[in-house]
Amino acid sequence: SNLGAFAVITLISARTGMETLDDYRGLYKTNPLLTWVLAISLFSLAGIPPTAGFFGKFFLLMAGAAPQNYLLIIFATLNIVISLYYYLTVIKAMFISNNPNPVPPIKPGINSYIAMALCVAGIIVTGIYGPVYNYIFTLVNSN
Repeated sequence: SNLGAFAVITLISARTGMETLDDYRGLYKTNPLLTWVLAISLFSLAGIPPTAGFFGKFFLLMAGAAPQNYLLIIFATLNIVISLYYYLTVIKAMFISNNPNPVPPIKPGINSYIAMALCVAGIIVTGIYGPVYNYIFTLVNSN
């Protein structure tokens, strides 16, 4: 998830020098592919199902619940809710907000396409494909 998000941010920054949230307003209109890669990565970081980030947060909370660390679970849950607000702010800016000076269309190279495709595939496959989930679950429970 982090690799996918930073791949898009680095690509935009390297090509245009645009790095602020205001620069990302209306990104979907000029760069829909980059916007979707960044959105899927941010959804995963926020822990929205069915992404890999959801299972990461789920396993984290389950690990805290096993020894009955309820204060830790409450603190982690509050942090998840707060982070969700910030991630959704970026997604709202990219898809809904308008920008008079949007990021110009960017044509990533083949290596960038491959890297972003691998990141998105990893996020989605880990979140949807059951055997991957079961394997991770057995690793967590074996300790």
